[in-house]
Amino acid sequence: MRLFLLSKFCYDRVMRTKINKVIKTLIFADIALVGGLGFVAPIFAIFLTNRIQGGSIEMVGYAAAIYLIIKSLVVVPFAKYLDRNHGGKDDLWFVIIGSFLAVLVVIGYIFVYLPWHIYGLQVIYALGMGMNIPGYTAIFTRHIDKGHEAFDWSVRSAFIGIGGGIAGALGGIIAHRFGFTLLFMGIAFFIFISALLPLLIMKQISSQDKKVSRIPIIRDIQ
Repeated sequence: MRLFLLSKFCYDRVMRTKINKVIKTLIFADIALVGGLGFVAPIFAIFLTNRIQGGSIEMVGYAAAIYLIIKSLVVVPFAKYLDRNHGGKDDLWFVIIGSFLAVLVVIGYIFVYLPWHIYGLQVIYALGMGMNIPGYTAIFTRHIDKGHEAFDWSVRSAFIGIGGGIAGALGGIIAHRFGFTLLFMGIAFFIFISALLPLLIMKQISSQDKKVSRIPIIRDIQ
C-alpha cells in the first residue's frame, strides 16, 4: 500500500511539473520496457535451468555474457551512425525497432528448449538494446527541459526503479502460480506498448527536423 501511495505521489508530481511531452512519453515508454523486463530478470536463471535441456548455472553465465558483450560491441557503432545522420526520426526508429526486437525475443522464450536457442535470442536482444539505447538517449538529451536536466533524468530513474521493483516481485508470483508462458506473454505486451509509445511523438520529432538545419559530422565518442 505504501509503495502504491509513493508511486501515485511521484506520478502526481510529474504531471504537475512542466515536463515536455517528448520527455514524458520517453519516460513512460522506458517504464513499460524496463518494467516488462523486470518481470523476468530475477527469475531468468531459474527459467533457464528448469526449462532448457541441459540448462545449468554455466549456461546462465554464458547467456548473460553473450548479451552484454554483443550489446557493448554494437552500441557505439550505432551511436556513431546516429550522430552522423542527425535526423531525429532515425533516433526514434532505432528506439522503436529495438523495442520490437525485444518483443520477439521474449516471445521466443516461450518456445525455446535448447541452449543454442537461448544464445541466439540473446544476440537478437543485444542488437535490439544496442539500437534502443543510443536512440533513446539522443532524443532525451536533445529534448530535455533546459534548467531541469537533473530533474528530468531523476524522474526517469525513479519511475523505472519503482516499476522494475514492482515487476520483479510480481514476476516471481506469476511464474510460480501460472507458469512462464503466461509471464512471457505479459512481458511481451508491456514491451509492445513501449515500442508503440514513441509513435506519439513522431510529429514533434519530425517538426524539429524541418526547423533545424543539420550538417552530418563525425563525432568521437569517448
